[in-house]
Amino acid sequence: MPISVARMEITQREDDRLVIREGGVEDLPAVLAMLGSAVAWLTARGRPGQWGTEPFSTRPASVDRIRDNLASATAWIAECDGIPVGTLTPAPRPSEYVEPAGEPEVFIRLLVTDRRRAGRGVGAALLAHAVRETRRQGADLLRVDCYAGDDGRLVAYYRGQGFVPAETFRVGDWPGQVLERRVG
Repeated sequence: MPISVARMEITQREDDRLVIREGGVEDLPAVLAMLGSAVAWLTARGRPGQWGTEPFSTRPASVDRIRDNLASATAWIAECDGIPVGTLTPAPRPSEYVEPAGEPEVFIRLLVTDRRRAGRGVGAALLAHAVRETRRQGADLLRVDCYAGDDGRLVAYYRGQGFVPAETFRVGDWPGQVLERRVG
């Protein structure tokens, strides 16, 4: 399996090849579309607490925040047959509502997959890429924060990917969980 810093190819199944490439601000429309599919998926399942019911693309402040995120950190885009199906944005420090770890870390600021590809391992492949990037950057700690409300499925997902819960937090009435994973 060829691996490089800027591009990684993973064979998921015989008919399903996933490529992870470096992304940037030019990927904003694709990232907004993935977020839109996630909002629709969550809303259809009665779980609007994570991101609300309105697509991110209709919220100017959210579009600006995502654009800034894509411009200020290295974004990674997972593609299948040239179509973006997931994105990951790791950064050297956490979002403003999470305390820094007090040691070198990589913090996942955004991980989202196109829900039409659910169950195909896109998120797991992106998280595995984040582990490799964390090691490449000389850090031992990979952290992420996520929505901790409703049925707790998102926290359970990260636990299943090798993360352990650290601290909890709230942004207004939004319950969050920081999870961490040692990668050294």
